[in-house]
Amino acid sequence: MQTIKKYLPFLDWMKSYDRRDFSGDLSAGLTVGVMLIPQGMAYSMLAGLPPIYGLYASTIPLIIYALLGTSRQLAVGPVAMVALLISAGVAPLAEIGSDQYVTLAILLALMVGIFQLMMGVFRLGFVVNFLSHPVISGFTSAAALIIGLSQLKHLLGVDLGRSKFVHVILQQAFENLGNIHWPTFILGVVAIGVIIAVKKINKKIPGPLIAVFLGILAVYFFGLDEGGMKILKEVPSGLPKLSAPNLDGEAITSLIPTMLAISLVGFMESIAVAKAIQAKHKNYEVVPNQELIGLGAANILGSFFSSFPVTGGFSRTAVNDQAGARTGLASIISAVLIILTLLFLTPLFYYLPKAILASVIMVAVFGLIDFKEAKHLWKNDKRDFAMLFVTFVATLSLGIEEGILIGVVLSLIMVIYRSAYPHVAKLGQVEGTDQFRNTARFENAIDRDDLLIIRPDSQLFFANINYIRDKWDAWEAPKGDQLKCVVFNAKAVNAMDSSAVHFLEERFHDYKEKGVEFYISGLRGPLRDYLTKNGFINHLGEERFFSHVNEAVTYYESNNRSVPQDVTLQTNG
Repeated sequence: MQTIKKYLPFLDWMKSYDRRDFSGDLSAGLTVGVMLIPQGMAYSMLAGLPPIYGLYASTIPLIIYALLGTSRQLAVGPVAMVALLISAGVAPLAEIGSDQYVTLAILLALMVGIFQLMMGVFRLGFVVNFLSHPVISGFTSAAALIIGLSQLKHLLGVDLGRSKFVHVILQQAFENLGNIHWPTFILGVVAIGVIIAVKKINKKIPGPLIAVFLGILAVYFFGLDEGGMKILKEVPSGLPKLSAPNLDGEAITSLIPTMLAISLVGFMESIAVAKAIQAKHKNYEVVPNQELIGLGAANILGSFFSSFPVTGGFSRTAVNDQAGARTGLASIISAVLIILTLLFLTPLFYYLPKAILASVIMVAVFGLIDFKEAKHLWKNDKRDFAMLFVTFVATLSLGIEEGILIGVVLSLIMVIYRSAYPHVAKLGQVEGTDQFRNTARFENAIDRDDLLIIRPDSQLFFANINYIRDKWDAWEAPKGDQLKCVVFNAKAVNAMDSSAVHFLEERFHDYKEKGVEFYISGLRGPLRDYLTKNGFINHLGEERFFSHVNEAVTYYESNNRSVPQDVTLQTNG
């Protein structure tokens, strides 16, 4: 039963479901469902699709994730970042809004779902760890700017060419300042003010829906559409039909880069907010690989019901939690509300101004621009700030997908750099004690001419051997012939490879020829097993391995090959 629950997490919360949980789930489900109506339509428009597809994407995927996902508060559905990625990836292949464009967006959902599902099955959730927080912050901030400014054409009521570059969008907007449709602009600005004001009063109140309602009333009673204001007009009613996505080999090949970007960025956004919310709830655990399975299955099955790619959203998840969501039933209730909207309420959106949907998007995404993180890193970590800044500039100047790629490369370079240049300390004995500390940090740690104690604070492998060797040689050189004993403190070493073993063997032989004692202390059990398997321990001799540095030094000072009674040799523990 436990194994089944592992793959079907809903069995866990369903078994212990309490009627007292229902009020919270009902309140949260209705609140998020109401939010999803304008947001889903707005993000669908951002993705280059007719607004109705945002509602399609807010039905089946929500139900599937609620059954298979491990987070009980995560609100899955259309999100701005993924919508922009869809637009950036599909627009070069088909005319925006065309049937071919819609077909490719739905195919993309299937591809993203299959990739995420496979990542979960093969336990590859760790891959997103290579996207560092500064890179994520830089990319998200830049993407938020691009997304927000891309809505200027709807807010100003002018036709601007579609572009993924901020400077092009701003240039076109500036050139068309004389053509602003003022009723559209005023209505959009008022809607932004309403959404922000309502959010400050109470986050549970659906500000976007209020803006939508007021916008529809304004158009209907004042005939603003007759004066040139662009509205949605006919919104299809009814549920999407069950149909398989069109599998076009050439299209699949062209969409692979976009699929990879959406899969990784979508999962990264989802797992980040899921873990943040779970920290406040101790009655369940978020499992990254099962999250991939849940999101993957949601996108796969959603694609058969005309859904574009979805993931967990920051704002809706926060509202879902604040509104009292206790289990996945809240998401199912949200999906049911969207289904009822599709069946009975779509005619009400005929007079909805596109400027209102633009205001919904702009308020949502501009909140993602992370000034606070940039300021913090500038003060405390210039290297991480540089990563954030480069990713930010690359995304703005080169494009969304290129920005992600550069961010990933930067993250990998930083991982490699930090692995190749680890912290290495030279230890000395603190006066009057048997403690050994870093001589660069402790003034009273004595560095003796006859003794050298090295402590690398990382794994020991082929990429950092030369750096550690150079450090070691630099500290050894001044001691010259006075050096009589070297202790390699492996306390902080958590892994070794064959290159590390060869390196330590070389050191041992070099010191043996010079008549210098060579000891190893603090070796962890798994590493001791590894060195035993390689024959290294037998080669050096058991008597050269100690649990603590002070025991190795005491042994050396005893000037006796046999181990004194008060010195403990390291065991396999």
